[in-house]
Amino acid sequence: MKKVQLLSPAGNLTKLKIALDFGADAVYGGVSHFSLRNRAGKNFDFDTFAQGIEYAHQRGKKVYAAINGFPFNHQIKLLEKHILQMADLKPDAFIIAAPGVVRLAKKLAPQIPIHLSTQANVLNILDAEVFYEMGVKRIVAAREMSLKDAIEIKKHLPDLEIEIFVHGSMCFAFSGRCLISSLQNGRVPNRGSCANDCRFDYEYFVKDYDTNKLIPFTNELYVKAPDNNAMIRIEEETGVGSHIFNSKDLNLISHLHEILDSGAIDALKIEGRTKSTYYAGITARTYRMAIEDYYKKQNNTTLYQAELHTLKNRGFTDGYLIKRPFERLDTQNHITAISEGDFQVCGEVGVSGEDFLCKFTIRIGDNLEIVAPLDSQIPLVDNFIGKIYEKNQKYFLVLNKIILENGQELTSIHSGNVNKIKLPAKLPAYTFLRVPNIVLKKMDV
Repeated sequence: MKKVQLLSPAGNLTKLKIALDFGADAVYGGVSHFSLRNRAGKNFDFDTFAQGIEYAHQRGKKVYAAINGFPFNHQIKLLEKHILQMADLKPDAFIIAAPGVVRLAKKLAPQIPIHLSTQANVLNILDAEVFYEMGVKRIVAAREMSLKDAIEIKKHLPDLEIEIFVHGSMCFAFSGRCLISSLQNGRVPNRGSCANDCRFDYEYFVKDYDTNKLIPFTNELYVKAPDNNAMIRIEEETGVGSHIFNSKDLNLISHLHEILDSGAIDALKIEGRTKSTYYAGITARTYRMAIEDYYKKQNNTTLYQAELHTLKNRGFTDGYLIKRPFERLDTQNHITAISEGDFQVCGEVGVSGEDFLCKFTIRIGDNLEIVAPLDSQIPLVDNFIGKIYEKNQKYFLVLNKIILENGQELTSIHSGNVNKIKLPAKLPAYTFLRVPNIVLKKMDV
């Protein structure tokens, strides 16, 4: 049986390694030119992207190169050069959005398979067929597509691979067709520089030139417009504003069995090239766990959701794949723009596995949960530096001493300290150390 592929975001080389180590079959990323994340901090350059491809191929895994921007006429020569440079790195596919770029890539680098970006907004058999005839191997379906439509496309084009998003940020507009960022910041979403204006907190204002007119805001609140054309702020919760454009985050892990049972989906994609290393690791680890459980005919949705809720999120939604928007009841959140998640990451283990960097406040005696790649061997030790123990099938670290790489000893340490901290035993590279947020609240950190 051919298993579904798990595809994770790789915003830089470290995130690429974490995603692969924590369970992804493949990752996607790009060098900034013509990639839709060209403003992502600490992005790839050609050298680090080549290193990432080598790292993946050594482990029998894949890297897909994003060339999914929409070029202007004056950029075509530069685009041709970019395609050839990326092809020389031997990625496993190009992710492309524009039909003209698909044709150009087929001409310049016919040996590299083409995956069609979600930005192409494929929703139906007609569009899928056009791109299939152009030589596209896989379509990354529009987030607005239903599972029923994916099944119909698969019936009509059984050799065309279908990839869907299962987790991550959702666009306020139709898969990136948004002008707010362009109007307010001069940053164009479909050319890789979205400012995420939909995530901002907005304050409402009204303006009217008729001084005698009352402007209705709600059923009970009215604001009288002045005669000087000034804007009047309508009352809102102090210091909060409103997040009227802010979309919830996609989370389809509870529907994984339904998706895989359909037989129409070849790859599950996680969004988030600009998100944290912890996000890269936890999403890959959790979806890998759920996929493996599916093929074992097991299911533990409660555990999967508990892990995903440790991540910062804007509330979760199952998007458009299973249900249509008009089928929903009241799913809006009027209170917060983002949740901090149920856990706080306190530490991240380095490549050597012998030390870690502090990501939050850590004190001697704190119980830090160890989150490592699945099937990792975690040593159980108790020595002068600390103790690693198992409880309820989870592993924990308690430090008896906080010893820095320079030999200094502390009773507590904070994220501003960039010195490495010694571990009582070697842990897998990129292991995370975390604590529940409820514990932090009790400690008043």
